[in-house]
Amino acid sequence: MKSSTKNILIMVGIVAALLLVFFGMYASVNNKVVFLEEQIRGAEANVEVAEKRRSDLIPNLVDCVREYDLHEYEVLTRVVAARGSETDHQVEHITTLVQAVAEDYPELKANENYKQLMNELALTENQIAQYRNNYNEQVRAYNRTIRSIPTRWFLNMMGYERIDYEYTDYNASEDAPTNLFD
Repeated sequence: MKSSTKNILIMVGIVAALLLVFFGMYASVNNKVVFLEEQIRGAEANVEVAEKRRSDLIPNLVDCVREYDLHEYEVLTRVVAARGSETDHQVEHITTLVQAVAEDYPELKANENYKQLMNELALTENQIAQYRNNYNEQVRAYNRTIRSIPTRWFLNMMGYERIDYEYTDYNASEDAPTNLFD
């Protein structure tokens, strides 16, 4: 084999190797950016789901606590009224009512319902804050990746346009529960 043929084969091999490396980097950069975009979409969906959970759950819990609170108030009002009553029939009726309630509800639980509601509120708001933080972290990772070199070069060659994601804030959103017991 002549040395010129050998040199041509070496050059073709080098060009092929460079093209293979270039294609590998191209595919890697594209896959990384697609992965990061999907991470952002997933994180954004988690925030939306948690906010939807809050808007669905909290009003229902508040209604439940209100109803039970009203029930307790009515029972206690009847008991107090019966104590001040002069007729034995009313006292007997109220005593029967209190015994029936005591059998169904061994202890009055309105304060426990309030504690549970407050706990659920705290858990929900913490979950939303965690999901917002995760979303912001995904946006940071995405922005860091697309601005770095050589990723930026490959993205420009691919005609890829930068997507501007906004960071979520931690201020109370407009749909956050307020004045729950008005």
